[in-house]
Amino acid sequence: RKKRSYVMAKMAASLAGSGEDAFRRIFKFYKGRQPPPDFSDVIDFSKCGQIPTKLNPAAVSDVEGARVGLRPLRDWRAFSLQGYPGFIFISNPFRMDCQAFWIRQCLKTYTQKPNVCNLDLHMSPSDTQDIWGKSVHGLRFPPSGKGEPKTLLERLRWVTLGYHYNWDTKTYSASHHTPFPADLHSLSLHITAACGFPEFNAQAGILNYYHSDSSLGIHVDESELDHSCPLLSFSFGQSAIFLLGGIRRQDSPIAMYMHSGDVMVMSGQSRLLYHAVPRILPALWGHTAEKMEACSLVPSLQDTTVVEPVSQEDWMVCSRYLQSSRLNVTVRQVLGPGQCFPETPSSHQRTDKITDGEYGKRKRSSSCDC
Repeated sequence: RKKRSYVMAKMAASLAGSGEDAFRRIFKFYKGRQPPPDFSDVIDFSKCGQIPTKLNPAAVSDVEGARVGLRPLRDWRAFSLQGYPGFIFISNPFRMDCQAFWIRQCLKTYTQKPNVCNLDLHMSPSDTQDIWGKSVHGLRFPPSGKGEPKTLLERLRWVTLGYHYNWDTKTYSASHHTPFPADLHSLSLHITAACGFPEFNAQAGILNYYHSDSSLGIHVDESELDHSCPLLSFSFGQSAIFLLGGIRRQDSPIAMYMHSGDVMVMSGQSRLLYHAVPRILPALWGHTAEKMEACSLVPSLQDTTVVEPVSQEDWMVCSRYLQSSRLNVTVRQVLGPGQCFPETPSSHQRTDKITDGEYGKRKRSSSCDC
């Protein structure tokens, strides 16, 4: 750990002379293709060697955890980082094959109306009503020619849930709200309860759909009105490099892998730290969601479980999509207890952009959160 800190600090110092902030230069380092960056200093929580953190063993019973596809809490592997109070990394707490259900939800269920997506910006509501249904054939039988148009799922970049985030004003509002998915609320509540936040109320979600050339710019998630509540981040599919910095852009970030099934909880001081995703990477063996099969259920839970079996037909579409893509789900509590939206919302909040290939070139001003 000391060697890694020394190397990153030395890199930041060597780049400081250019006048560009340390975070931006390290972001560019990991995003670079030629020459490819050295990943030897990237933390891999799946291989241990980090600081384990204690969770609340009484917060989630084995039965309740299994209902949302989680392993018994005693089997979770959770870690903290020295110098980043409130940051918790949980290395894939999901039961075998139960990631499949949440992946299908991200691609098939959460993309449906009344939820909002980037395609709504230039397509009619009727055209984006059934993104999954209109993409199934193209993903099951991908065209052999490179000139064929992409499916709607392949053109999807973000979806918002609950309180829908306004990318132009960087705000939420009471007037732009639809019901938050009950299943995702239940999953989020179990995770946050285990981390010491039993009263968490999932009110807004942002789903990001990354491809091999995608990246998420440097930003702080501060648009929520109550920053005392944690922010959750779920990763599925291909892996990514995640950079976690400080309260200033001049602070050098630390790099870590996010594999399929991994969960991050940012609370306390870490809640308002700069962070970014400079690169998507092919999932390492043992971390790829493509290798999973349709979710199986504990027989005694079949009548009460949130997680449902995923058909082989649906999973074939999901796995085809995941061959070069990553899904990220962030869940937030926007309002604290008794809190209301101001009559005139502030628009000072800072976020940055997710860009990739065709979409990034066509609409650089579009935004997504991590």
